[in-house]
Amino acid sequence: MTPDIRVQREDFDQGHELSKFSARNPLSGAICSFTGQMRDFQGHDRATGKIITAMELDHYPGMAERQLQDLTREAQQRWPLDDICIVHRFGVLKPTEAIVFVATASAHRGDAFAACEFLMDWLKTKAPFWKKETGPGGTQWVEAKESDESRAERWQSRS
Repeated sequence: MTPDIRVQREDFDQGHELSKFSARNPLSGAICSFTGQMRDFQGHDRATGKIITAMELDHYPGMAERQLQDLTREAQQRWPLDDICIVHRFGVLKPTEAIVFVATASAHRGDAFAACEFLMDWLKTKAPFWKKETGPGGTQWVEAKESDESRAERWQSRS
């Protein structure tokens, strides 16, 4: 299995991506997917969060793709997976636009769920993508969140 890894500026249709992935894996017993989309606020609560009107995602071309390939290899070593798909965007995004799509296929749901969660946790913390948010107060680079770092750290103990 060669994972489908794409880093692209263009928007994508998550339903179409999931349909293609499912068709690629007709004999898998479980397919798990996650789509991250841009919110119009920063924080956990829309009522108290800072308003965001746009987000610019930047990446290191070549390095980003290599790191995603390494990440998928690690997932394949940890779980018996049939397939993996990662689509990650860069450029300027507006609220409601898709940022990332991750799908995993396996014989059993536990492996598909765990691998999908592992991939997203590492994408949030280790992949060479940088975020700059724009809102009424101006533009600022976004630092990694401690909660994302602690989610990713839990996988280190399972190596």
